[in-house]
Amino acid sequence: MFIPPSFAVALLMVIVSAVCWGSWANTYKGTKNYRFELFYWDYAVGILLISLILAFTMGSLHHDSTSFLPNVQAADRINIVYALIGGAIFNVANLLLVAGIDMAGLAVAFPVSIGIALVVGVVLSYVVQPKGSGVLLAIGVLLAIVAVIMDGKAYGALGSGGRVVTRKSIVVCIISGILMGMFAPFVTRALTTGSPLGPYSIAVFFTLGALLCCFVVNVYFMKKPLVGQPARFEDFFKASPRDHLLGILGGFIWGTGTVFNFVAASFTGVAISYAIGQSAPMVAALWGLFVWKEFAGSSGKATKYLVLMFFCYILAIILVAQAYTTGSS
Repeated sequence: MFIPPSFAVALLMVIVSAVCWGSWANTYKGTKNYRFELFYWDYAVGILLISLILAFTMGSLHHDSTSFLPNVQAADRINIVYALIGGAIFNVANLLLVAGIDMAGLAVAFPVSIGIALVVGVVLSYVVQPKGSGVLLAIGVLLAIVAVIMDGKAYGALGSGGRVVTRKSIVVCIISGILMGMFAPFVTRALTTGSPLGPYSIAVFFTLGALLCCFVVNVYFMKKPLVGQPARFEDFFKASPRDHLLGILGGFIWGTGTVFNFVAASFTGVAISYAIGQSAPMVAALWGLFVWKEFAGSSGKATKYLVLMFFCYILAIILVAQAYTTGSS
């Protein structure tokens, strides 16, 4: 299987993962009157398909014991369970995050959810696999959290959009953040415990867990949505081929980022890979700024928050990268 030959390549893969994680939602923006709960079925299929494609290509390059299928056969079954659970947890967290954005807006949902996810995910992953300098990693994560808050304030400066932030929406965002951070330790365990799964194998079972979880959680949210009216299954089949393809493409983009993050984590450790990958909100803000023109005509205050966000994120990435080199020296 392909693994990064150096830390520089691993770092590049993590940055690509952040770009993918921050870009997949653009495919949903391109759909027309397609409920997210329905879009999510295409998306979930897409993340599993791309994981399988990469597992049978990049993950099977040398046809040795580290290749995808031999690795799955040799790995402890408990590690497959860890990967499946991690995918299911992520799936619930992601659905709640989108609901939180609908209920409270990006200005509230991202700082609350992603900020909590950063702390929970990095701390728990570092406890399971203490790789790198804990001090530099902690400072980097703190800066990333500040960047997420600046991102929220930049969107907040655009106006509330008529949304009223309720206690329910805040609770949804908090639960989303806790769950979003909790999947990383399961990936760490699958990557490091006993006869471990390789990163490509983890990605396949992780995305399979996410898809299987949809049959319970997404069906529930279709019937009892946190926002809007119930969604009907028949509307899924009425959607245009373009909308279905965009959903699968969104899954391909997110799934590619996830595989790259897991592969890089096998080199850097999950805590560091996860921390840098969670700079996705910065990427999303760039799309909003330059493509969707969300900040057109905004106040100088929004611009200042954006500049601070980019500065904090870049500094956070540098410090987290330094955490690896310092901890390895």
